[in-house]
Amino acid sequence: MSSREHRHPFVPYAVPRLPIDEGLRRGEEFYQELDRRRSVRWFSPDPVPQRAIEIAVQAANTAPSGAHQQPWTFVATSDPKLKRAVRAAAEEEERRFYHDRELPEWHAALDRLETDEHKEFLETAPWLVVVFAQKHTPTADGGLRKNYYVSESIGIACGLFLATLHRMGLATLTHTPNPMNFLTKLLDRPRTERPYILFPIGYPADDCEVPVLERKPLSEALVVRRPAGP
Repeated sequence: MSSREHRHPFVPYAVPRLPIDEGLRRGEEFYQELDRRRSVRWFSPDPVPQRAIEIAVQAANTAPSGAHQQPWTFVATSDPKLKRAVRAAAEEEERRFYHDRELPEWHAALDRLETDEHKEFLETAPWLVVVFAQKHTPTADGGLRKNYYVSESIGIACGLFLATLHRMGLATLTHTPNPMNFLTKLLDRPRTERPYILFPIGYPADDCEVPVLERKPLSEALVVRRPAGP
């Protein structure tokens, strides 16, 4: 038993230690499953149960966050009228990005994805989920609590959200029209929040295609520093 003294409630960590081979096997299986994940722009209109969205958000809530402040709000809608309004506003910003803004390097980087200002997936996908960042969180006494490591915390939560959707056989896309302030107004969010990522969610269309891309190899993604020799 631990002899530590705490000022706040603590409990024993209850996740059992796995044998090395079993841990590696689980990790390899998880990697192989995630390696099949792709961003999708062609969705089926087939309905997705709300419970699937709830499960994915519950998984996101398990993410570590700065001081455990969990500075995120997931706003989900399946309302066709609201999805249409989101699409119209997003496409207006995207038209400016693709046709009015001089960003040759950014446009060149996107060329192989063959994206443009048309975002019909924002209406076709049965669900839209917008993640909002809480720079400050209202408190019960009417004040504001400052949150820390907000972007880092939400990024991790969104990664778990994505992984859970994929595990359930659902597809999505991380859509970030710039600027995204229109989402705050359309989804009636307070000024203490700012939109972070827009996720269209559904099953991939039967004729869905994805660009041929290669993931960064392990040799480029990982640097291992070993102890110096004797």
